[in-house]
Amino acid sequence: MLLIGENLNVINRVIGKAFREKDPGPIAEEAKRQKAKGVDWIDINLGPARKGGAELMEFVVRTVQESIGDTPHLCLDTSNIEAMEAGLAAHKGKAIINSIMCRPERYEKMIPLAVKYKASMIALMWGPEGLPRDENERGALAAELIYAANEAGVPNEDIFVDGIVTPVNIQQQQLMSLLAFQEMLQDMFPGIKSTCGLSNVSNGPPDHLRGILNRAYMVMLERKGMYSCIADAYDDKLAEIARGKRPDIVEIIHKVMDGESLDTGALSKELQDYVKTARVILGHALYSDSWLEL
Repeated sequence: MLLIGENLNVINRVIGKAFREKDPGPIAEEAKRQKAKGVDWIDINLGPARKGGAELMEFVVRTVQESIGDTPHLCLDTSNIEAMEAGLAAHKGKAIINSIMCRPERYEKMIPLAVKYKASMIALMWGPEGLPRDENERGALAAELIYAANEAGVPNEDIFVDGIVTPVNIQQQQLMSLLAFQEMLQDMFPGIKSTCGLSNVSNGPPDHLRGILNRAYMVMLERKGMYSCIADAYDDKLAEIARGKRPDIVEIIHKVMDGESLDTGALSKELQDYVKTARVILGHALYSDSWLEL
């Protein structure tokens, strides 16, 4: 699983302040830390960036690349189209546009930027009616957006489909729908890539439970073909799993997915927790903030 670091984000208090003040120090240090963690891309999330967004994105892209060189490449995240273009123009190498919604008024303006700057793009399965209800609606949105991108000259290999991760504590069934959608993707669109905002699955549960939720769901998504994920660059356990260094965790989650009977008493406390977490995500157990204690 390839990783896109999510931490260079306007919602971070220190980074948000550095963005507002155009202070390169904290921005450069954050980029260096993420590079040291070995992420494959760094996401620069400016949010809406309504005021002075173009100048800000250019400043941040240049600051980051001057501090870390041309790699890892950057994933540019803003809803401001002018800011997006300014960042792409400043970027050295192949950037990723994060993201292009499946709404004609958005993709008809954003896809040409991917073509002009030879960038990859994240195709976000957010349509005119918002979040798709199931995997079939995700498939229909994907067909519309990928067809538009292909027609403009963007090949499948440069498209990352984001089927949208939802919080486990309020939209559990959507997590199963995304797994089903992931399984369909390669048959529908050979060569297509995929990604997701992984941390959304744990958005809402207490902080001490967020890591294990993110890691368990990442394993499930990877089994269904997920290519990459936007995740916490500082979750070392997640990185170990993504890099293939914890096959025991992967194996036990796969067994839960397959419905195998498990002697949990013979497992370590760590693996027991992953079994419990996988069962919650799959809907085999009701969500509560105390599922690891049961």
